Amino acid sequence: MKVGVLALQGAFREHAEMLKQLGLVAQLVRLPEQLAEVDHLIIPGGESTTISKLLVRFGLLEPLRQRAGQDLALWGTCAGAILMARQIEGGWPSGLSHLGVLDIVIQRNGFGRQLDSFETDLALPALGPKPVQGIFIRAPVIKTVGPEVEVLARLPAKDSVVAARQGRLLVTTFHPELTTDARLHRYFLAL
Repeated sequence: MKVGVLALQGAFREHAEMLKQLGLVAQLVRLPEQLAEVDHLIIPGGESTTISKLLVRFGLLEPLRQRAGQDLALWGTCAGAILMARQIEGGWPSGLSHLGVLDIVIQRNGFGRQLDSFETDLALPALGPKPVQGIFIRAPVIKTVGPEVEVLARLPAKDSVVAARQGRLLVTTFHPELTTDARLHRYFLAL
C-alpha cells in the first residue's frame, strides 16, 4: 500500500506525521506522476478555494476526479471534504472547480467564522466505543447525504453530520490530524 497526502496547501505535514506514527512514509503529492504512484490519498484541511486553484494549476483535478473511489481511496478533511462534495451549499466562487465525487451537499464555514472554532468529543461507532476528539476550525457542515452515503458521526448539539463514507471515499469536517489519535487514519487505510 502506498499512501499519499496532497501537499499543495494546508495541514499536509500533520497528516504525514500521523502516517509516520503508523509506520508509513507518506508520498507528498504535488504532481500527476506522484498521484499515479499512490492508492490512498488524503486531501488535508486548509483553504478550499486555494487548494482548488492549485489542483488545476498542477494538473491534478481531472486525474483525481477519475481515480476517486475507483482504484484510489480518498479522504478529505475539512477543506478536503468541501472539495469532494457533489454540491456546495451557498455556492462556490465562479470559475473554480471542485472534485464533486461524493454524494453530499456541504456548507462552507457551517459553524461560523474562525472565532467560532471549537473542540468536542464525538461518537464514531465504526472506531469503537471511545469517543474521537473533533477539532473544528472554520469547519464545513454536511447538510444532506445521498442514498449510498453512510453517516459515520454526527454532532448532536448542532444536529449536523461531520463524518461520512461512500465506498472508498471518506470525509470528516474536523481535523483528526491535529490530535494524537490515529484511529481514523487506520480506518482510512483499511478502505
